[in-house]
Amino acid sequence: MVRSLLVAALAASSTALSIKRREATKEELFTIELGPGVTQVVTEEEKWALKSEGKTFIDITKHPNLASSATAKSAAKAAAVAYPAAMAQADAVNGLIGQLSKDNLETKLTTFSEFYTRYYTSETGKESSDWLFGQVQDLIAASDAAGASAKQFEHEWTQSSIIATIPGKSTDKVIVGAHQDSVNGQDRTGRSPGADDDGSGSMTILEAMRVLLSDPQIAAGEGANTLEFHWYSGEEAGLLGSADIFDSYASSGEVVKAMLQQDMTGYGGNPMGVITDRVDSDLTDFIRKVIDAYTTVGYVDTECGYGCSDHSSATAAGYPSSFVIEADFDLTSPYIHTDGDTLDTVSYDHVLEHAKMVVGYAYELTFADL
Repeated sequence: MVRSLLVAALAASSTALSIKRREATKEELFTIELGPGVTQVVTEEEKWALKSEGKTFIDITKHPNLASSATAKSAAKAAAVAYPAAMAQADAVNGLIGQLSKDNLETKLTTFSEFYTRYYTSETGKESSDWLFGQVQDLIAASDAAGASAKQFEHEWTQSSIIATIPGKSTDKVIVGAHQDSVNGQDRTGRSPGADDDGSGSMTILEAMRVLLSDPQIAAGEGANTLEFHWYSGEEAGLLGSADIFDSYASSGEVVKAMLQQDMTGYGGNPMGVITDRVDSDLTDFIRKVIDAYTTVGYVDTECGYGCSDHSSATAAGYPSSFVIEADFDLTSPYIHTDGDTLDTVSYDHVLEHAKMVVGYAYELTFADL
């Protein structure tokens, strides 16, 4: 017992000295959560070192409400959602799927990956976000969806997140998300095309939004629920943009019935990877049905880690989330976070399959009584 107390005291003393040294150098400190109840205070460099080791986490420095210890109270709200037992909108969805365009996906992704980097604090990160916002605005302007809108969600850093809203009969939200930022893990100021991570997911949901806006019922606001498309900033640095958004939604009492993340949709031709950790199991069961009904590549169940993408921010805020990635997690692109994450690693056929899934998910749940 005495030995244990001595060890604990020495550990506490070491931690205190470490923090004092950091304070002496005036380095900014961040609180990250690497698992339920597992938090760590780190510097910026220590944060990126953990990421380079393959560790996934949520930066909760500005969002203590998203810590696992604070979100159990919201679980009942997430558990209350009942998803459809079968597809109810097949005719409409299949008609929209036929309008998806691989040429559009390739053209938009080519431009998006030509920005030198989309790192969230960089000038080209802001430029790429502004370009993407313009694309979203153009889609809305070209549609008959008079009530649809788009806005830039500002953060403390350079790059904004983007939220596009297509109103339904209620304000309850069905959300599709992707992250727009990229990073070169070896040199954060270096070239980072981010073609797959997550240019592919960003263009997947942009193309899905285009065809959904062409539907007369969607455009007229006849869906039971409001449909939102999110492009998050700062995902690579600890889910920063999505944490800002979902913490804001939870604080203001927004009702989110479902959230689907699309992060990396373009590498290889393997079955999709349905993420099973840190997600809502009922929503994930529904997603499997969507994949079976509307795609041809199939799926495998896989895990990605505690804070691997922005769905984890939704989960932390008490909202039901899901995440489908390009393949079994062990078979995803080996080029991410390097200057080799380029267009020639992307299969547009595979991106198209993800776009089909997004259209199916979005249309079915927009018109579902949830």
